[in-house]
This record gives sequence, structure tokens and C-alpha cells, in this order.
Amino acid sequence: MAASFVFRGYNRNMKIRIVLSGIFLGLLILINTAQAQKQVPQSQAEIKLSFAPLVRKAAPAVVNIFTRKTVTQRSFSPLFDDPFFRRFFGEQFRNGPRSRQKVQNSLGSGVIVEAKGTIITNHHVIKGADEITVVLADRREFDAIIIGSDKKTDLAVLKISAGREKLPFLVFRDSDDLEVGDLVLAIGNPFGVGQTVTSGIVSALARTQVGINDLNFFIQTDAAINPGNSGGALITLDGKLVGINSAIYSKGGGSVGIGFAIPTNMVRAVLSGLSGSGSVVRPWIGAEGQGVTADIAASIGMKRPAGILISGVYPKGPADRAGIKVGDVITGVGKHDVNDTESLRFRIVTRPIGEILNIRLIRRGKTMRVNFPVEAPPQRPKINKTELSGYNPLQGAIIGNLSPALADQIGMNLLSRGVVILEIKHGSSSQHFGFQPRDIIKEINGGDVRTVAQVQRLLLQKSKLWKLSINRNGKILSMATNQ
Repeated sequence: MAASFVFRGYNRNMKIRIVLSGIFLGLLILINTAQAQKQVPQSQAEIKLSFAPLVRKAAPAVVNIFTRKTVTQRSFSPLFDDPFFRRFFGEQFRNGPRSRQKVQNSLGSGVIVEAKGTIITNHHVIKGADEITVVLADRREFDAIIIGSDKKTDLAVLKISAGREKLPFLVFRDSDDLEVGDLVLAIGNPFGVGQTVTSGIVSALARTQVGINDLNFFIQTDAAINPGNSGGALITLDGKLVGINSAIYSKGGGSVGIGFAIPTNMVRAVLSGLSGSGSVVRPWIGAEGQGVTADIAASIGMKRPAGILISGVYPKGPADRAGIKVGDVITGVGKHDVNDTESLRFRIVTRPIGEILNIRLIRRGKTMRVNFPVEAPPQRPKINKTELSGYNPLQGAIIGNLSPALADQIGMNLLSRGVVILEIKHGSSSQHFGFQPRDIIKEINGGDVRTVAQVQRLLLQKSKLWKLSINRNGKILSMATNQ
């Protein structure tokens, strides 16, 4: 028994030694491998690796933009109404506040995208500007004119003339080719210090909850972007333009490594519209819905939350004619997955009018595909823009018939229908009673409202008591007045 015990103990010790030897040998191999991967540069070429050649090629196409705007400021003092003050200083002060003009200067960046001097920048960079000066990388200055500006995408197109000279420009790259982790460079004019280049990676794609403009779909990068970089270039390592730097997330105003750029696929669509017709015609979906949450997915039998659950379809619109129905879950457009309404809208609005898209959806647990026609929102019914007058609560309101095209123009849900208030005249009854632009008039004294003509007809009826109902941002509000 003793001999047998000694033999088994010896066998166990040998096994332990063999295992430990194997572990030690494995560690040596790992260490040697790691050391082999981290080497000192072995050649002159490796030592000289740099972004400098890329910057030399791309930087001349990125410009500085300086704008000037004249604003009127009014100064007011309560002493103007004091009789004691006027007694000593004269009646010239009785007319109240004085106005004086002040010139405001601002700065930003831009990107030359055509040799003839077409420049892309941000709408907010040139908004309200009286004069725009473009300064090239070689310090030459040009006066610029605005070809067009689109607030919804925060993009603008400028033009400068250099005669017959062909200016340096950047070529667009398909922003859908980007992947998280790709190296990128940001070029612009932060804080007005002059052209500056920063490097980073693509931190995220398809950011849709940024809230910068009406079409949220951004490239996120940790390349340092600061005030003044707006309108500048985000380029990839092949020297092509992949985004227009637009905004940063910051609590103090400086870069914290979270910057956002508008993808070039959106830029191209806006450039085409503004350079052609002078306006951007955005295709529409003709349906509305919401992103599928975990609760929604569980309720409709989906294994995981994905796609957009369709809750409404515009009659005879593109979605309706494609065969999309209420209750369908749209999960993809072409080769791209979509998980919220912003990403779905982006995939539609960046395509040219007349194209047919392949949309992937789930209906009652089955995956299917439909052909979707890319179309502009219709302008039917005609707007019939009318200013209301008379002795009624809507006096001074300018109204119109809602169409998908008008809804897109004024930033409303494209499925909205009825009569909308477009403007409110200052000092009017409609202002006094609190009506607002984009209110949809639903009822007047119990009569349903669907057209401008119906509103006019209902307001012609003399009434001591007015009862009105409106739709404001999806909420029904009612009022009654003895006007």
C-alpha cells in the first residue's frame, strides 16, 4: 500500500511539472510574439511614415469663410419717460429708445468641390450674412455669392470666380463605405487661428439622435473639431471628402472628442438640388411609424427589436403603391439596415427622383421585399394662400391647404392634412387669441374644416360666440370667445 502510494505521488508530481513547463513555454512564445510585433522602425521609409503628403494634396481645397452682418440694436432707458429727466435734458429724449447699427463678424470653413469654384459649407455659417469672403489656403481672397442654402440639412452652396484658373477641389467618396475605426482627418479653421489639421477615427456611424438639423444622420469622429471648423472637410486616407464637419458635443465650447459630420451622400443630394433648380426636392416615404422597441418586438412576435413599425400610410403615396401596409416592419433599404425613422428617411431622401429602391420588411412574421418608387412629395391640393379678415378670432391669420410638399417645406409631418396657419400678423386678433403657425384648424362653430374655402365660408356667418378647435403638434385644443 505504501509503495503504491509513493508511485502515485511521483506520477502526480511529474504531471504538474509537465503542465507548468508547458505554460512557461507558452508564455515565452507569447512574449516573443509581442516583441516581434512591436519593433523599432527598420528602414528610412518606415521612419518617414506621415500624413503630410495627404494633407499637402487635400488642404488647398479647404477654405476659410468670413461673413459680415449688419444688425440694428436698440438702447432703452426708463429715464426717457421721466418728466424730471426731460426737464433738465430736453424733449429730444422723449422719442424713446435710440437705434444704432453694429457689424457682426463670424468665421467658418468650406470645401471646394468643383474646379470652377463651387464651395460647400454649413447653412449656419453664412446665415443672414450681408457679405461673404472666402480665403484660400494661399491667402488669396474672393467675394462669394450664395447659390443656395438648406436649413433642414444645415448645408449651403457658395460660388467664387477665379477666372480661367482651375481651383483645387476634393472628390466625393461614398460615405456608406465608411466603417467604425477608419482613420480620418478633419481640416478647418478653428477659432480663426488658421487652417488646422487633426486626426482621429470614425467613432460611430448613422448617429440619428443628435438634434442638429431636421435630417439627423451623422458621422461621429474623435478628430478634434472646434468652433470655426464648421463647414470644413472630413477626409479619408485616400484624400477624398467623406463628410462636412458641422457640430461638436461640448459643455465648455471646446472639443471633447465627440464631433459630427454630415455624410457626403447627403451633401451630394443637396448640392445637386441647389446647383440645379436652386432648391432641394426631397423624396418622401408616404408613411409614418416608429422604431421597434423591445416591448413592441415582444408584442408582435419578433425575436429582437429591429426596424420601423408602420402606423400610417398616405393614400396613393409611394409607400401605398409599393404595397407597404400598416403593421409592416421595415427592416432595410437596399443593403442597409434601418432601425429608426431618421435612418429610413435618410436612405430615401438621398436617392435621386425616379429610382426604384428595394425595401425589406416583415409582415406577420414573414420576410418579404417590395419595390419602392422614389418620388417628390405632391403639391396637391393647391395651397390657396389666404389672409383672413373680418370680425372673428382668426383675423390676421394667413392660412393654406396642406399638401405633402407644403408640410415638408414648413417642417410638419408629411401625412398631415387640412388647413394650416402659415403666418400670424402682428397685433391681429389671431395673435391675441394665441394661434400659432403650423396650427391645423379642425372645427369652427361645430363645422368640420378641410379646405381654405370652408374656413372662409364658416367665418362669414355672424356669431356672438365663436368655438374653434385646432390640432397643435398632435394635441387637440379648443377655445370659445364672445368676440
